[in-house]
Amino acid sequence: MNTLTTDSQSNHRSALLLTAALGALALTSGCVVYTRPVPPPPPPPVAYEQQGVYTEPGEVVVTAEPPPPVAEVVTVAPGPGYFWIGGYYHWAGARWVWVRGHYERPPHPGAVWVRARDAYRGGARVYIRGFWR
Repeated sequence: MNTLTTDSQSNHRSALLLTAALGALALTSGCVVYTRPVPPPPPPPVAYEQQGVYTEPGEVVVTAEPPPPVAEVVTVAPGPGYFWIGGYYHWAGARWVWVRGHYERPPHPGAVWVRARDAYRGGARVYIRGFWR
C-alpha cells in the first residue's frame, strides 16, 4: 500500500505541476505588452499683452519670427455690432507676446480690422501692428 500511496501522490504532484505549467504557458502566450506613448513636452509659457489698445500701424524691425499661433475658441459675440479679433503675436520690444482673441466694437461705422502681421522689408523682418482702418 505504501507503493500505491507514493505513486498516487507522485501522480497527483505531476498533475499539479502539469496544471501549473499549462497555466503559466496560457498566461504568457498571447500576452500583449502596451507601452504608453511619451506625451510631447508642454508648450512654452505664453505672455499676454493688454487688449484693446491700438494705434496707427507702425513697422518695427524684429529679431525672430513669431512662434506658431495659439489655438483659440471663438465664442458667441457679447452683443450686436461686435467684431472678433483673432489672437496674434505682438512684438514687445525683445520678444513675442500673445494677444488673446477677443470681441470689440469698431471705433466708427464702416471700420475694418487689419490684422497684425510680420513681413520682410528691405531684407529685414518687420512686425506691423494690427489696427482699425
